[in-house]
Amino acid sequence: MAAPVQAPPKTSAPSEFIRGIGPLAAISLVVGSMIGSGIFIVSADISRQVSDWGPGALLLVWVVTGAMTVTGALAYAELAAMMPRAGGQYVFLREGLSPLAGFLYGWTLFTVIQTGTIAAVAVAFGRFLGVLIPSVTPDVFLSLGQIRLPGAADAIQLGLSPQRVVAVAMIVVLTLLNIRGVKLGAAVQTVFSVAKIGALAALVLLGLTLFRQPDIAAANFSNFWGTGEWTMAVLPVIGAAMVGSLFSSDAWNNVTFAAAEVRDPTKNLPRALAIGTGLVSVLYILANVAYLNVLPFHGDPNGTDVLARGLQYAAQDRVGTAAIEVALGSGAAAIMAIAILLSTFGCNNGLILAGPRVYYAMARDRLFFERAGQLHPVYRTPVYGLVAQGLWTAVLCISGTYSELLNYVIFAAVIFYLLTTVSLFRLRRLRPDLPRPVKAFGYPVLPALYIAANAFLLVVLLADPQQRKFSALGLLIVALGIPVYAIWRRSA
Repeated sequence: MAAPVQAPPKTSAPSEFIRGIGPLAAISLVVGSMIGSGIFIVSADISRQVSDWGPGALLLVWVVTGAMTVTGALAYAELAAMMPRAGGQYVFLREGLSPLAGFLYGWTLFTVIQTGTIAAVAVAFGRFLGVLIPSVTPDVFLSLGQIRLPGAADAIQLGLSPQRVVAVAMIVVLTLLNIRGVKLGAAVQTVFSVAKIGALAALVLLGLTLFRQPDIAAANFSNFWGTGEWTMAVLPVIGAAMVGSLFSSDAWNNVTFAAAEVRDPTKNLPRALAIGTGLVSVLYILANVAYLNVLPFHGDPNGTDVLARGLQYAAQDRVGTAAIEVALGSGAAAIMAIAILLSTFGCNNGLILAGPRVYYAMARDRLFFERAGQLHPVYRTPVYGLVAQGLWTAVLCISGTYSELLNYVIFAAVIFYLLTTVSLFRLRRLRPDLPRPVKAFGYPVLPALYIAANAFLLVVLLADPQQRKFSALGLLIVALGIPVYAIWRRSA
């Protein structure tokens, strides 16, 4: 394995981060980055995809996603405790596979994974703000043209809409906040994480008790497994439907990016990964059980009220809002919208905080813009990385809707979840001497199953007609990083 390039850029700027992330803040960074808009939206699209296999298939998608997420986090715990450095997953890939693998991850993180996720969550923020302010619509008022991807049925409309303007404004505000220091960003993250866990837990509790609709619940659970045949042919359907649930559960690895700012990282990083992913996965499954106790699984896209539209065709896929509306009337939808706005705001705060730590590590290896490897002289934050991330994310906000953005993200993210777990095995073989304060749970069986599950999912996404165009684009973006890496190494 080639030795990584680690010579720092020539600069007199401070090169040390402030360890301002304590154990609670580390857990909050995992939880807060995971819980955003997805759990309140994507169940509608998932239920449409698995319609023939009923509510059971919807819950199966979330159970499998939860199992994969926790298994991946437990594998990452060993790497995080072994190499608690700024950059996290970038460092794991650089040391476990090669500098090229690390660069391709950082390149894809900047171009698609991190920025695409931030943009999608920001657009969702605008979508739910539309519940409170009807004039915040998805209608494009300033068109900048169209892009039609090969094989795509519909063109992507570039331009500004009220929702996209709100999304860009959100990114600007949170970028400025995180420039002011990691302690402030971590404090904001903790407050919003507690608030969103409370809101989601309240939705679950009330949906299973006071808000429960006995007739609807009985209908859903009496036809729990639907009318479709449960053969091996259903596996690709389940795999394709997992795009939304995986997106909702993504970004748990972001805490590793900020490892250099976590106090006692060898203990707090593994705990944050295990506790955070476990808690969120359980809440997600229970939230979908709550939906099925309040909303009909099947619905009519032309239905005139929330019950007629059901879970499958909730207005603009806002399932969380629809569930509250059934229980308390249309006025109560505003309450849920406010809770989701808090959730998406906190989610994007964590994502915006974490990403530039990867670009910082790349810049220190002379594989990204040199300024991204410099810290603010007062706040000790990677200000140039934060600004660059914000600018590119704003471009993505005007280029796609929520569903398009999350489709861009998942395929690329899954590639690197697989490769990072492969690096766990490789480091066990090549570097048995490295200290391992925490060992991957269930090694080698569970990490191997995690690799196999991600490999199967990649095949499904490439084969599925609806996902193929997004997957191919994600693969192309990763591949484009190879010549970029060669140019950067040559000029270093």
